[in-house]
Amino acid sequence: MTDDVYGGTFRVMSKVLNRFGIESTFVDTSNLKNIHSEIRENTKALYLETPTNPLLKITDIEAASSLAKENGLLTIVDNTFSTPYWQNPIELGADIVLHSATKYIGGHSDVVAGLVVVNTEKLAQDLHFVQNSTGGVLGPQDSWLLMRGIKTLGIRMEETEENTAAIVNFLTQHSSVKKVFYPGLENHPNHEIAKKQARGFGGMVSFDVGSGEKADHLLSKIHYFTLAESLGAVESLISVPARMTHASIPAERRAELGITEGLVRISVGLEDVEDLIEDLRKALE
Repeated sequence: MTDDVYGGTFRVMSKVLNRFGIESTFVDTSNLKNIHSEIRENTKALYLETPTNPLLKITDIEAASSLAKENGLLTIVDNTFSTPYWQNPIELGADIVLHSATKYIGGHSDVVAGLVVVNTEKLAQDLHFVQNSTGGVLGPQDSWLLMRGIKTLGIRMEETEENTAAIVNFLTQHSSVKKVFYPGLENHPNHEIAKKQARGFGGMVSFDVGSGEKADHLLSKIHYFTLAESLGAVESLISVPARMTHASIPAERRAELGITEGLVRISVGLEDVEDLIEDLRKALE
């Protein structure tokens, strides 16, 4: 499994599924050598999150899927950050693709849902059996809300990316920001892979302000960004992963991953980008 996955994914794997004998090994999957070295005789699947949450690392889906197939593994990709509009993992060799449809696909902060897409009829039948047996079926109202959201997915993602590019440009030049994490930056270590496998870089950005105290100061001054753990909505959101989305990960492990107390994550929305930048400028003073 990708190491800096969403905190909820880490929690389910390490504290729930482990009770049923399902083991997981967390590695930096952006380096294929790490994947290869951790495959064991009983390994069944490779789980990727790309871009990752919250450090926006990129894994080469095509290369990782090929390695998985060579070793008889299923490749599962959480595609929530990119959405089908920007990235299509099945076309790159993945077997199963997951989306937290609560986020960009719904897009309006009014539905809780998840989607699974697979590459074969056999996998579809197997998953449908589990779905039918456990009752994991979306209600008609929620389904309608998702259909509504999908209608505007393209235009929302385009506008979000345009806003994000301007905000990233601002953040990279601000003296109070120590580092910006965004695959659209040319100095991002996986920038070329991101360009190769996706049509856009998305609307998620993380940046480090240096300490928890400085992050608190930022949050106390911000106005247009709503403090919330979610993402992918029409409104801009802000969070501190170490104390929110990734609080379930032990502090020592967070430190190893680089999820510092000063790391701030933003989900860029559709507001006027000049308002968003001015809001960040004042909050970073």
